[in-house]
Amino acid sequence: MSAHRTDDAPSADPGRREFCRRTAAVGGGLVLALTLPALADRTPSRARAGGGQLNAWLKIAADDSVTILVDRSEMGQGVYTALPTLLAEELEIDLAQIKVIAAPVGDAYVNALNGGQITGTSNSVQDAWERLRTAGATARVMLIAAAAQVWRVDPSECRAKNGRISNAHGKSLSYGQLAEAAAKMPVPKQVKLKPREEFRLIGTSLPRLDTAGKVDGSAEFGLDVKLPGMLYASIAQCPFLGGKALSVDAAAAQASPGVRRVLPTASGVVVVADHFWQALKARRALKITWDPGANARLDNAAVWATLKKTAGANAGLPARKEGDAAAALKSAQRTVEAVYELPLLAHAPMEPMNCTADVKADRCDLYVGTQVQQMAQAAAAAAAGLPPERVNVYTTLLGGGFGRRLDVDFIPAAVEASKAMGAPVKLIWTREDDMTHDTFRPPALEEISGGIDSAGRLIAWKLHITSPSITARFDPTSKDPFDSVVEYALNYPYGVPNIALTYSRQEIGIDVGYMRSVSHAPNCFVIESFMDELAAAASKDPLEFRLGLLAAKPRHARVLKEAAQRAGWGHAPPGRFLGLALMEGYTTHLAQVAEISLEGGALKVHKITCVVDCGQMVNPRIVESQIESGIVFGLTAALWGEITIRAGQVQQTNFNSYRMLRSNELPELDVHLITSGETPGGIGEPAVALVAPAVCNAIFAATGKRLRSLPISAHGLA
Repeated sequence: MSAHRTDDAPSADPGRREFCRRTAAVGGGLVLALTLPALADRTPSRARAGGGQLNAWLKIAADDSVTILVDRSEMGQGVYTALPTLLAEELEIDLAQIKVIAAPVGDAYVNALNGGQITGTSNSVQDAWERLRTAGATARVMLIAAAAQVWRVDPSECRAKNGRISNAHGKSLSYGQLAEAAAKMPVPKQVKLKPREEFRLIGTSLPRLDTAGKVDGSAEFGLDVKLPGMLYASIAQCPFLGGKALSVDAAAAQASPGVRRVLPTASGVVVVADHFWQALKARRALKITWDPGANARLDNAAVWATLKKTAGANAGLPARKEGDAAAALKSAQRTVEAVYELPLLAHAPMEPMNCTADVKADRCDLYVGTQVQQMAQAAAAAAAGLPPERVNVYTTLLGGGFGRRLDVDFIPAAVEASKAMGAPVKLIWTREDDMTHDTFRPPALEEISGGIDSAGRLIAWKLHITSPSITARFDPTSKDPFDSVVEYALNYPYGVPNIALTYSRQEIGIDVGYMRSVSHAPNCFVIESFMDELAAAASKDPLEFRLGLLAAKPRHARVLKEAAQRAGWGHAPPGRFLGLALMEGYTTHLAQVAEISLEGGALKVHKITCVVDCGQMVNPRIVESQIESGIVFGLTAALWGEITIRAGQVQQTNFNSYRMLRSNELPELDVHLITSGETPGGIGEPAVALVAPAVCNAIFAATGKRLRSLPISAHGLA
């Protein structure tokens, strides 16, 4: 996908205007604007705020090329292949014929499941499952109608296949030949979608559409954007979280080669130069006096003291209540209690934050890798002093999102710099900027207890979570107990008669953000680690203990049994130890088994087995890749992930101090995908969450030591 500028003035329908402009080069043909049915009856009421309809744009040109607009950001998860596959399946074309264009900003492209034009919560395929298949089927019906009109036959005598319409008399026309006539056909109100047994593309491991561009270098990420007359910028931000600049001596920086200007902005001091290296060198020459603000004494000890104080003094808001957990705990023959701690984490995408802005008198063009096009537009509009409809957002490929690009804090400074310079400006954060000014995954203190009766049955389960709120950053007045930091715990899967889940919100003075697997990773670590504690207290095997609580959850039980069988549960090789974990997240069911060894206190993860039931798969190889990616992401965080703050400053600055899993440390990954006809589930995030509990449960099997905090590297395992 390439970004291009336009001098067109914004219209009442920017989506149609932009789509038509960017496909004009391929000539006339069928431009299909479809108002597709919302998923209203399957969308939670609190997620519907952004609107209920999506316009899918499809163009078939006279040269038989097909262009579709994809309204979700591509950050490696495969939406530029999966979503076109849905349309191609019903349109009866080869996936390789399709050209993908990123959607502009518009309410038409709102994800009804997220309540905004947002790529997140692993639901891109879920949201598009019926919509894009309907788009393809509608276009197919219109092409058939056009061919039938040409041949003067009934449409029932015509069929679509491989980009052509043919009839029983041996006549055939390509879609390109029919496109102009098809564009004049009435849009059918209803179309019939293929049954699963007739799928030709869906469920097949087709090559990704974006691979070639990433191999030959033609794929455009934010860092690749180049515009005529473009300048480069680097930004000096306060090293104290929440601080600001008091004074700036820019003389030396201003005199540096290539420097055009030093600009104070709302988020830091920006140096604009002809080239980025010039801007960065000059930035290092700035002499800035910083005001550390309220966080001058903030450190990890203060964060944990605050969370513990609130947890001890606050019963929390009830989020889920079944039966009477308090009474059941009192009557239980044995109770088990534990406190778990989850650290601050950085997103650490490979491509650091960057944004290119081109501000004119009457508009702003924004070139950015973002997961939130509407928020990006609003942030740029505010910085430029323009109405939002005067800001065009061109979404590039994202070199990693992980939730970091759900924030737009890196956009305003680029816009302010471009406006001041009267030229396009690309603002680039360094790795150190990215690491120390992240919107970190919030820490959490999770107090959990369970009650077991005389028969070894789990009769009570109670969890109290104390954490800063991510949701409240976007709505400070929110008192919703269904906060994003407790979401997975709400779906506690085990059949226990008495359940109590409560949440205490406690802010810590810094911004926190959504991170890949959001609540699932911390909640699953606690829930699945504690399930092993409960199994031990009940003198039961961890696998059998879980299965005894899953009688009403056959999909959960199946993945758990298959993972255990594939991993050789109960038959670990000599010197090896196994641990397991189970989760349903993003409507996908997963189980993982970790196989580890310990030699002289050194942990080695040899193998991770993962069995996945994500419903109907669009592209199994993409699913497998995302599961593998999630495991690597989760293992990295489990082993080493932790952000430490000292005197208000983040101590980790790059990958030498914020450790990544290396190639030689990668365990064997055995991913098994269950074939299913259920509605598609999400696959970008869920595998992350199970790694930590599976590995920690294996560590207990090896050492008898319970790890109730992360990262694992902080514990001595000898």
